[in-house]
Formats: sequence, C-alpha cells, structure tokens
Amino acid sequence: MTIEAIRTVSSAIAKSRITLFHFGWIVLFATLGLVIIGVTAIDLARPDGANALAADAKRQLVFLVIGLTAAAIAAVPHQRLLAILAWPAMIAVLALLVFLILPFVPASIVSPRNGARCWINLGFTDIQPSELGKVTYVMVLAYYLRHRSNHRTLMGLIPPALIAAVPMGLILLQPDLGTASLFIPTLVAMLVVAGARMAHLISTTLLGGAFLLGVVLASLWFARSDQYPLLKKYQVERIESALDLAKGDTRRASDRGFQGQAALVVAGSGGLTGHTSERSRALVQFSGLPERHNDMIFAVVVNRFGFFGAVAVISLYLAWIGGALLVAGACKEPFGRLVVSGFAAMVATQMTINIGMNLGLLPITGITLPFV
Repeated sequence: MTIEAIRTVSSAIAKSRITLFHFGWIVLFATLGLVIIGVTAIDLARPDGANALAADAKRQLVFLVIGLTAAAIAAVPHQRLLAILAWPAMIAVLALLVFLILPFVPASIVSPRNGARCWINLGFTDIQPSELGKVTYVMVLAYYLRHRSNHRTLMGLIPPALIAAVPMGLILLQPDLGTASLFIPTLVAMLVVAGARMAHLISTTLLGGAFLLGVVLASLWFARSDQYPLLKKYQVERIESALDLAKGDTRRASDRGFQGQAALVVAGSGGLTGHTSERSRALVQFSGLPERHNDMIFAVVVNRFGFFGAVAVISLYLAWIGGALLVAGACKEPFGRLVVSGFAAMVATQMTINIGMNLGLLPITGITLPFV
C-alpha cells in the first residue's frame, strides 16, 4: 500500500459518518428471521433434537453470533480499505483452492466428502475455501469495475469473465458444480449495475447457455453407453433424476431419484399450514430424506409450516434482496454499490437453486439455503 493510498483511506475514514437509520436494518432483520426458521427446521431434522435442541441447531446459533460479530467488524472500516484488501484476500483464497486439489495432501487434512475435496480440517473446525472465494470474488470484481468503462464494449467483458473463470475452474476441479454455478449470474448482475450494454450481456449469456446445454445433452447421450467424459457419473444421474421427476417417472425413485422424490413427499405432506412440531419431527425422521438438515432443509421447513411457511421464507429472501439493493442504491461509492449488488445477486441465485432442487424443478447439487 502506497503512502498516498494510506492518506486517501485515512481521509475517507475521517470524513465518514455512522448512520443509524438506513436500509441495512431490513437485511439484518430478514437474516434473523431466516436463521430462526432454520434453527427450528434443523432441530426437527436431527434425531438428537427430540428432547433438547439438536447439536447442529445449537451450532447454527453459534454461527449466528460469529456472523453478526464479523458483520459488525466489517462495517467499521471504510469501504476503500476493504477495496485495497480485495486482491490480497483473493490471492490467499486461490492458494487455498489450489491446496485442496493437490493429490499429495494427506487425507487427515483434506478428506473427500461425497467425492468432493472441498474442506480443510483445522483440527478444531473445518473451513470451506470456496465460501471464502465467493466473498473475495465479489470484492475483486467490484474493485476492477468501480472506475472502468471498457466493460461497455464486447471485448471489455473478457477481463471480468477471466476474474470469474479462475476461482470457478478451481472449484469445478474439487468438483463442486453447485458453488461454481453462482459465479456467472453474479458476474452478469454486477456488470448490469456497472453499466455494461444489455445487448452484449444478452448475446454472451445466450452463447454461454447454449454451450452449457450442449454439455448437458452430450453427457446424457454418452451416459446411454455408460460413459461420462464431460460430467461425473453422479452429476449426470442428478440431471436424469430431475428429468424423471418432471415427467412423473418413478421407476428409479428407489435409487438415483430417491433424494428428490423424498424431498417432494416431505414438502408436499406439509399441505397449507404444516404439522405440529411432534408430528413433523416424526414424518421427517421416518422419511429417510438424505441431507435433510442442510441441503434439503427447505423441504423440512415446508413440512413443518406448510405452504404459508414456504411463502414466509421466500418473502424474507425478497426482503433481504430488496434491502440490499436499497443499500446499494443509497451508496455513493462505486465499490460499495457493486459489492452489495454482487452479494444480493449471489444470495438470490443460491436461494433459487436450493429451493428449485427441493421442489424437483432443478437437479440436486450440494448447495445450501443461505442463513437457513
């Protein structure tokens, strides 16, 4: 950091004022509402929660305290200081992502889970570098776009795409297709906020969508002969399971389609208003739904609180996203405006994918429901 940069940041901090009344409270209260619903659902989903609060639910409350503390700390420094730290933080996270895929790293440090090398064991806890990558990616992209205008040309879209491609590629090598799928929608949203031309974004998005569709169709074709050159076998089976659900085909519901089918049954049995806590706990426990306390938690929420519960969760997300966009609109700094817009897009995308896979509308991926 140069002396001039330090002076600029110091001057900005000295001139900044703390405002108690702002749209950020909407985001905070929406977050608390989602966490409360999540703790209730996690407690229902875990067998040790019958007589006392389940261990995973208690851990979620601990994470809430840690998250609120981290949010308060992040709110103290001026945005310009965070902008200066964006690239160093990104480089550190990329190093961790490379570390995950090194073949000689001992299994005691990086142990594959469900076939993916996503976690680093620190002894007292685990960390998932791809989650840190989501944050640093938004910060670096905002730092790049904050005072530039070349992204308003077609060729100017290449550098932002490369910024997304590096962490995406490393995350795909784990492999973690779910987390990697969040980067492109976030990129498009931030480019829109930065002023990129819609014609360029639409054309490149259509080309990217056509390429992705081609990969999926080719993978399904090769799978007929039990070959999987483009996607992993389990990834192809998840796509096939989603297609089975869409067609109402239950012939494979006991194997590859079990998780999706079980999620639909658990969610569907909630009806309009849901069940009592005791009945919902019994239904969820005996359903045998895999990953019901994390990836498939939305099905548990709908079972307990019914259709109205689903509407409440989606409404809280809309409030969160709307509050974030209001914060972005009120922000005078380009960096801050882009960062908040990027996080809003990422939460919206992750929410949509998770709820879609719980309802059988999208293939199941290892992606969680934010705050829930």
